[in-house]
Amino acid sequence: MPNLALHQIRTASVAIAICDSLNISVEKDIIVLACLIHDMGNIIKFKLDYFPEFSNPEGLEYWQKVQYDYISKYGEDEHVATYQIAKELGIDEKVIELLASIRSKSIEDIKLSDDFNRKICIYTDGRVTPYGVVSLGERMSEAKKRYEHHKHAFPDKEHNFFKENIWEIENQIFSHSIIKPDDINDDSIYLILENLKNFEI
Repeated sequence: MPNLALHQIRTASVAIAICDSLNISVEKDIIVLACLIHDMGNIIKFKLDYFPEFSNPEGLEYWQKVQYDYISKYGEDEHVATYQIAKELGIDEKVIELLASIRSKSIEDIKLSDDFNRKICIYTDGRVTPYGVVSLGERMSEAKKRYEHHKHAFPDKEHNFFKENIWEIENQIFSHSIIKPDDINDDSIYLILENLKNFEI
């Protein structure tokens, strides 16, 4: 869906802004590619009537059929679907491995690791809502509300555990950056995003 594609482009744009600000070495190319494809299977879990405006111009029935086709081909786990699609596209294995980092269940392991590629991937996804780039706190609140009555909803204990760890990952990343978290917003990533719209995988 166009809004899902835009979410992935925004996430990759945030990743580029962060990578370019760091005084440590990271693998920018694989981070950006992982961010650009990290939600390819997510239509599987969408409540398509939650954001009805995102179904236009094709319409809700069109996207319901696409969703059905995805589930029929890949099953009901959106993460598995994303990995399978990435393999079908011939994506490098290093990128596919990074995709596993953009999962909530990996959060503590990523916090404790020294791998900043993984930290950036999970963090950047935590900065982007369906409508744009926001602070980490805003994103956590938005996601909690959006998934409140969804099978993917976090219990409060898990939600708080994720928040504690993602805040620490933000601190880890920006301790090596010449910018601050607040410096990353829709305005600051605009030119990066526009360039990424022409990116070919």
